[in-house]
Amino acid sequence: MTAPAIRPATRDDLDAIMALERASFPTDAWSETMMRDEVLSPNGRYFVLEDAGALVGYGGVRALAGAADADIQTIAIAEAFRGRGAGRALLTALLTEASARGAREVFLEVRADNPVAQNLYLRTGFVEIARRPRYYRPDGVDAIVMRLDLRHVVQGESAGAGPVGARGDDPACTTSHPEEAP
Repeated sequence: MTAPAIRPATRDDLDAIMALERASFPTDAWSETMMRDEVLSPNGRYFVLEDAGALVGYGGVRALAGAADADIQTIAIAEAFRGRGAGRALLTALLTEASARGAREVFLEVRADNPVAQNLYLRTGFVEIARRPRYYRPDGVDAIVMRLDLRHVVQGESAGAGPVGARGDDPACTTSHPEEAP
């Protein structure tokens, strides 16, 4: 049995990404237009996780080349692959991409009602810096804003968190999913 593989997302992945997006975020999924714009943007990078040719996860980072900071846009893992290191693997790919583009800090928002994702981020070295009340709509769930100083992530190790690529808790699904304009 082969391990799932991570590769850059392409336009051809959009239908599968949207299917997982809708399954993972039933109340606040991004529109197809919004996701297409994100996946194809030169200002970031999306990766997909495949198992036996099927897309079982995706994640994206917005990281303008040469900018000091980056934002994790979203991570989603198919239910059958949660808890097996897939979320951590995608997060590692996103952090590597942000670093390669020159980012020194990475930010994200995570739902306050998603302790599994929060734990993954804390174990990777992210720290809570703020809360956004009722950020996720229509649910009215708060967003926890987190920050990671990439300068403290050295050779795959985060400050006090162990190997970044280690197996551990996966987020059921996490996202910054900014509110769509009407």
